[in-house]
Amino acid sequence: MREAITQSLQNLRANKLRSFLTMFGILWGMISVVVLSATGEGFRQGNDKVLRELGKNIGIVWGGRTSMQAGGERAGRQIFLTLDDARALASESSMIAVVSPELERGAVKVKSAYNAATARVSGVEPQYQDIRTIELEYGRNFAWPDEEQVARVAIVGFDMAEQLFGKRNILNETITLNGTPYVVIGKIRKKNQDSNYSGPDNNKIFVPFAAMSRDMPRLGAPDGTLSDIIVSPKPFVVDDLPRALDERTGRIEDVDWPLEQHVRGILAARHQFDPADKQAIAMWDTSLETLMFGRMIDHMKQFFTIVGIVTLALGGIGVMNIMLVAVKERTREIGVRKALGATTATIQRQFFLEGFFLTILSGGTGMLLALGLCRLVNLAPMPERFSGMILSWQAGLLSLATLILIGVATSTYPARRAAELPPVEALRFEM
Repeated sequence: MREAITQSLQNLRANKLRSFLTMFGILWGMISVVVLSATGEGFRQGNDKVLRELGKNIGIVWGGRTSMQAGGERAGRQIFLTLDDARALASESSMIAVVSPELERGAVKVKSAYNAATARVSGVEPQYQDIRTIELEYGRNFAWPDEEQVARVAIVGFDMAEQLFGKRNILNETITLNGTPYVVIGKIRKKNQDSNYSGPDNNKIFVPFAAMSRDMPRLGAPDGTLSDIIVSPKPFVVDDLPRALDERTGRIEDVDWPLEQHVRGILAARHQFDPADKQAIAMWDTSLETLMFGRMIDHMKQFFTIVGIVTLALGGIGVMNIMLVAVKERTREIGVRKALGATTATIQRQFFLEGFFLTILSGGTGMLLALGLCRLVNLAPMPERFSGMILSWQAGLLSLATLILIGVATSTYPARRAAELPPVEALRFEM
């Protein structure tokens, strides 16, 4: 076996140009498979990371305007969500794990001892921080005593804190919101948040819901109404989404998804609108968005993989053709070796190893070049929804298995042709 391997490598070195040109197709195919797969995985992980910064598997619910007549009310009625609606969702829903009301106001005048700005302020309850990924650089989160005491305390987004205080520690500093003093109890860590529904958290200020309701009620809406309600579904709801997506009929935007339908049903009973009226309540389900984006990336990766495998296969055909040419050129050599006692198995093994080495060497080189390219690209700054070029172990294993399969497939036939040449005819052969 060692002698056969040595002889195979010597024959490849003797035809460097032909070997290189033959290798290029396999090399390029392997680069295509690895790079395209790594790009798709980078987009998947980037999108997941962005949505995690917003909150993992959450739904944001807004009041809309009715489009159907119901309960003696004509269409076109504005639906305003209330704190009682949030409490009803928490107590009556079998699909929701956590509910948090939210009250917002934009263009609030903010002042510190060092600077002034305008900011978007959100009034939230303590559970909001668990479902919205509000992580602090330092300080503490809101607690229920803050709600009970209607405490004027605030948590400030990273960029807003830098604007108001520079690089200073802002803990226990006082800021005024439309002239009302609040004590800062925390600073949010810097977030790479491309996805949001009311502005990035880096630029926002959060205060307890009770204090917000008293000091900065919602403008242009009835007293006691909310800006939105944040819900976090139970795990079984998220786990059931793939089935619901597979069973859908019609366009995705026209489908009445289970969680949205469930929320709308509870609120319809409270506001006397038709539960089938999709315009009355709007909802953004991030778990559904994550699933659909993941499906899209999977389809892209499948397409990229097929393209790469086809390229590899074409390169493999090139290897097979070159090996057949080599068999033709070395027909007399084969006859001499058989006349000197070389067995059919020895000849077959010799040519098989030459073709197999050619395939594996070119594919391995392509994989190393692709990994180097991925590493080089990852040194550059990445957009929000792209985590760089990431090769999953599944893609690497598939590439390796495909390479070995093509190596075996493209080397077997030429090797068999060489082994089956009759010695007498081979000795008579003249190029």
